Amino acid sequence: MKASRGLLIALEGLDQSGKQTQAELLRDRLMAGGRSVRLLSFPDYHTAIGAELGRALRGERDYGPDVMQLLYVANRYEWKGDIVREKDAGTILVCDRYLASSVAYGEAQGLDVAWLTEIQKYLPQPDITFLLDIPPEVSARRKTIDRDRFERDLEMLARVRESYLRQAQAGWVRLDANRDRNAVAADVYAAVSRLL
Repeated sequence: MKASRGLLIALEGLDQSGKQTQAELLRDRLMAGGRSVRLLSFPDYHTAIGAELGRALRGERDYGPDVMQLLYVANRYEWKGDIVREKDAGTILVCDRYLASSVAYGEAQGLDVAWLTEIQKYLPQPDITFLLDIPPEVSARRKTIDRDRFERDLEMLARVRESYLRQAQAGWVRLDANRDRNAVAADVYAAVSRLL
C-alpha cells in the first residue's frame, strides 16, 4: 500500500460562511476513511502573536491595516514548521482561513496585493483552496451579536468578497455557501477526493 499523501486545504470566505462547519465535516469524513486530519484556524489566538491580534480586534490596540496584516501573516509563520512536518508525514491539514484572507482583507483596506502575496510566499501553499461564497448581508444576518470591527463594516466586507472572487479565478473551487451545509460538504469532499 502506498503512503498516504498529505494535503493542505484552505477554506476561505467571509465570517459566517460556514468555514468551521465545513472543516469539521470534511475532517470527520476523511477520518472515517482512515486518514489523519488536523484542523487549523487562523488567526490562532493561543500564540503570542495571536493574542496580540485578539487585543487589536477587541479595540485594545490601534494598529494600522499594514501592521494588522503583518501580524496575521506572522501568526501563520508561527505554524509553518508544524504544517510542513505534518503534511510530510501524510496528515491532511484543513485551514479555516489561510493566505488568501490577508490578501482579501488587506486589499479591502487599500493595501498592495503584490506586497500581501510576497510576504507570504515562504509559507506552505495550499493544495486546494475553497471559497465559501456568501454576500455580506448573509454574513451579518447569521451573526447578530459579538461582531468585531471588521464584521460590522458591510462596505468593507463587500470589498473583501470582491477580492476573494478575483483571487478565486486562479483555480480555486468556488461554492455557493448560502445552501444546505450538507450539499456544500458533498461538493467539498468531491473536490478533495480527487487529490487523494
